[in-house]
Amino acid sequence: MSPPSARNRLLENAEAVFLRKGFNGASVQDITRAADVPKGSFYDHFAGKQDLAVDIVQRYAGDTDLSPLEGNGSAVGRLRAYLLGELERTRTAGVEFGCLLGTFASDSATAGDRVREAVGEALASRTDSLARTIEEGRTAGDVTASRPAGVLAAFLIDASQGAFLRAETTVDQSIAVEETATALDALRP
Repeated sequence: MSPPSARNRLLENAEAVFLRKGFNGASVQDITRAADVPKGSFYDHFAGKQDLAVDIVQRYAGDTDLSPLEGNGSAVGRLRAYLLGELERTRTAGVEFGCLLGTFASDSATAGDRVREAVGEALASRTDSLARTIEEGRTAGDVTASRPAGVLAAFLIDASQGAFLRAETTVDQSIAVEETATALDALRP
């Protein structure tokens, strides 16, 4: 098997660098050092850091496991499984660093429009997936909250991002688990 290309090594390592340092704190040198490629190789594959960041956001969003939202069981149970899966993903990457989308969102004013738009698209896609599950829950009688499904889904995403942020400060995921349960309670009046 051939070794990964320089582009793949950059993609595989940049996510961790961005997660730990943010968009503004991560330099091209940091990324090429982590990928063990010459700095010039970076510019063979990306016009700049913003282009790489957009690819990282899209890759991160594509790696999101939406399967807990599908299938049988209560909608609230499926939403809980999805949100706890995202908590686990964050824990695995390092709870003290939070979620990559939240990291890029907090840097979006200076990371550029393309990064901001990529994060917005990733969050909108997640929101749409959660909204479909919420609508299924309404049909089954599992979700009784009167607000629109899209509003409830956005609330769950925002609550989980806030929980990730709080967990960063305490390096304690149990707070995020409790806040997730509280947010899910909002699906029932």
